[in-house]
Amino acid sequence: MIRPITPDDKTALIILAEKVGLFGPNELKVLDEMLTGYFGDNSDSDHFWLIDDEEEPVGVAYCQSERMTVGTWNLLLIAIRPDRQRQGRGAALIQYVEQMLTARSERLLLVETSGLESFEGTRAFYRKCGFSEEARIRDFYSSGEDKIIYRKMLREA
Repeated sequence: MIRPITPDDKTALIILAEKVGLFGPNELKVLDEMLTGYFGDNSDSDHFWLIDDEEEPVGVAYCQSERMTVGTWNLLLIAIRPDRQRQGRGAALIQYVEQMLTARSERLLLVETSGLESFEGTRAFYRKCGFSEEARIRDFYSSGEDKIIYRKMLREA
């Protein structure tokens, strides 16, 4: 069941992020701060969190509007618990995000990832979900680690 997160989900989401293995201690601290800020903010018009929940979180997505644009959003986080990957859950989360944004008449969804060889599976996943590579910023994350930006049109301008 995909649904918006609640304050009761916070601890489980931190644990999920840790299990995924993409987050170090600093990133987990930032995630904790982001969740705290999200629940303290009464406005969800420019960002939202979703959870794929099955008695405990198995996936999470975070999406935020791009400032100073019209209808452009960035999927900043999508993660599925390792033992639940390759079951269509990530694709279902992305589809849910797209449906939410389309219902709001938003037009463009971006997602970015690493250019390292170890992220080829992630890039293939985004391509399978209908995203196309739009840009590459060389040496963005560190020397030799590019940032690759994917885009998907949700509606024409």
